[in-house]
Amino acid sequence: MSLFGTGALGRVVRSGLGRRRAQTVVIAVAAMMAVASAVVAGALMVAASAPFDRAFEKQRGAHITAQYDPAKVSPGELAQTGKLTGVTASAGPYPATEFRPVDPTGFRLPTLTLVGRSGPDADVDHVELKSGRWAQKPGEIVLSAALESPLVAIGSALRASGAADTPALSVVGFAVSASRSADAWATPAQVDALAAPGNSVRSQMLYRFDSAGTQEQILAGRAKIAAFVGPGALLGTQSWLDTRRAADQGAAATVPFVMAFGVLGIVMSVIIVSSVISGAVGTSLRRIGILKAIGFTPFQVVRAYVAQALIPAGAGIAGGVVLGNLLVVPLLADTASVYGTASLSVAWWVDAAVPAVALLVVGLAALIPALRGGRLDTVGALAAGRAPRTGRGQWAHRATGRLPLPRPVTYGLAAPFTHPVRALAVLLAVAFGTTAVTFAVGLTASLSAVGGSQDPESRAAVTVTTARLNEVTPPPPPGAGGRAAIPSPVGSGASGPKAGDPERVRAALASEAGLESYYGKLPTEVTVAGVSGSVRAGLYEGDSSPGGYELLSGHWITGKGQVVVPTRFLQRTSTKVGDTLRVTYEKDSADLRIVGESFDTSGSEPQIHAYMADFPSARPSTFLVRVKPGVPAEEFAHKLAVVLRPLGGDATAAPPADHKGIILIMDAMAVLLTLILVCVAGLGILNSVVLDTRERIHDLAVCKAIGMSPRQTVSLVLAPVTAIGVLGGLLGVPAGHLLHRVVMPVMGRAIGTRLPSPVLDVYEPVQLLVLGLGGVVIAVLGALVPAGWAARARTATALRTE
Repeated sequence: MSLFGTGALGRVVRSGLGRRRAQTVVIAVAAMMAVASAVVAGALMVAASAPFDRAFEKQRGAHITAQYDPAKVSPGELAQTGKLTGVTASAGPYPATEFRPVDPTGFRLPTLTLVGRSGPDADVDHVELKSGRWAQKPGEIVLSAALESPLVAIGSALRASGAADTPALSVVGFAVSASRSADAWATPAQVDALAAPGNSVRSQMLYRFDSAGTQEQILAGRAKIAAFVGPGALLGTQSWLDTRRAADQGAAATVPFVMAFGVLGIVMSVIIVSSVISGAVGTSLRRIGILKAIGFTPFQVVRAYVAQALIPAGAGIAGGVVLGNLLVVPLLADTASVYGTASLSVAWWVDAAVPAVALLVVGLAALIPALRGGRLDTVGALAAGRAPRTGRGQWAHRATGRLPLPRPVTYGLAAPFTHPVRALAVLLAVAFGTTAVTFAVGLTASLSAVGGSQDPESRAAVTVTTARLNEVTPPPPPGAGGRAAIPSPVGSGASGPKAGDPERVRAALASEAGLESYYGKLPTEVTVAGVSGSVRAGLYEGDSSPGGYELLSGHWITGKGQVVVPTRFLQRTSTKVGDTLRVTYEKDSADLRIVGESFDTSGSEPQIHAYMADFPSARPSTFLVRVKPGVPAEEFAHKLAVVLRPLGGDATAAPPADHKGIILIMDAMAVLLTLILVCVAGLGILNSVVLDTRERIHDLAVCKAIGMSPRQTVSLVLAPVTAIGVLGGLLGVPAGHLLHRVVMPVMGRAIGTRLPSPVLDVYEPVQLLVLGLGGVVIAVLGALVPAGWAARARTATALRTE
């Protein structure tokens, strides 16, 4: 005999499923939602750690990548740092420098960190060749696999700079460093030759420590080597924790909120399954008595009712696995190309473990009310099935009868006290549905605030450029690693359209009527001592506070000698607000003090912000303009463009902010998961109201016989769920608000940053009131169908129903 039974027991199970179609659908949908959320969360947690960790251990990655000034510390002294207490392995010193090569089409690639190594193998950072071979002589170079493209392939010739007389470098291989210790590798002699024209050469050391799992341990290791080499010798370090965080964050940010929805779904599934089976037992007392009278054992009764939960739950769980695998694909795509080890599919054990756990949870949720049915006395069950129990809830009828409300309403308000457990299930369904809606509204508002805070230029009404917009050659698409090359600024010596003189553009802009304020900006790349590769930077001219990023600490740049950096930059360089950085733009270098910590979610390439006057060769490429109140931005931009185009510039009204990528994906997922939860809550309410209406159909018929109209019947059915909806809203809104306050900071920590108050404080009082009314809407929508059925039921037919 199977678990669900064959023969007579199987017919009982099939009959129960056929008679309770609504309950069957409720269980299936609730299980599907919970499993889909759990599959997505489990897949993202695996994707957020496994690819990087496997690659890092395989390559014996560096816990710290350190840059030294060779003028202040000798190679022998650097070799001795590998013998310090706590250092388990080291490699180097290697010569390192920055250069910005030009591809075969003449386009300048991003600034690259070039390290001189005689081979890929080492005690630390065993670089993995993806294709080609290692550089063996001057004139050969190995690039990071992220830079491979149809234009940059094995055999391509790169020039070391934009000058026509610079030597060519032949690409002989592509490699991956899990430590991200460099963007390119060549022979040590080649590094010295490239650095000779003016770029400084640094010494790179790579370390592994016996304890490097926390930021505190990394800082302790850094302090040891800094103390050994003396002041000024250590230019900067890069932590493996920041590298891992950058690789993980595409998926990691989504895990907390998906898990929150998953927990809501699982809890709601348990409540609804328990309520459905409890209701089935409560409304089938006579049926249970008959089954026992004809020979069914208590164990068979329990099996029958557990099976009626597990069969639809099994179908919902199977659908949830499929739905979860579909939902997670766009999120896994974010991590698929990090190290070439991620897959666009869910780990097999996630697809196996989640359904097994879900079946266990559903089975336990159904077992408790099923056991109650199995323990029922045969005679008692037959007697209870013939006539309804009296006396329960009479005090509630007397109390509500004194309220100054229509009698059908007061009669309905007392109904929940007749079946308090069922009423509690409805209350919890409404509360959880309202919680989900409140959380989703806050989540999408916070994500919108994140998107707006990362695009402060959208606050400007008009954007003025120093080059004609229709003449600027668009930059090429991002490479395989998702890193878009930044074109050379106009006027910096690279080939490009002739730019207008910023001074003449400023003069034309200042003379235009309707101008309120403006500031200049140059999006570019800089190098920072101690940081591998180039760093995105925004250089500002004038009062840039209207376009400043949200700050977590400190203040925005107000003048020369200042720089604002994001949280991940502080973590990556082991610096803090108040420290000094050596920043280089082209041939201009400046020591800048960190005055602020900005909120930045730009992934592995955070942007720093500095004052343009610190770099004499820098010129603004755009001016961000605010117009006076009442001045149309389009009209202002059109008039200004007429003046600027003869000067080589242009102007256009700034388009509205366009949030893309992971924010849109998370918004869509939040809406989808919320709709599923609300539907599950509505189905749970529908199930409870259907059971309650069927039990009271005889009483409703009596009321209709003495003159109650169909409209009054609807009022009678909707009154109790409306009251429960109000109470559920009062419980659900604070719970959703609290869930938002808990989950959002966790999402921020997952991507390596804290969140500013504009991202967290997104609820308005009126909005919370409307969300509270959402509980009433969920409850009423779930009860409308049975209320309409009760209103349409024929009185004579209902009177014959027992």
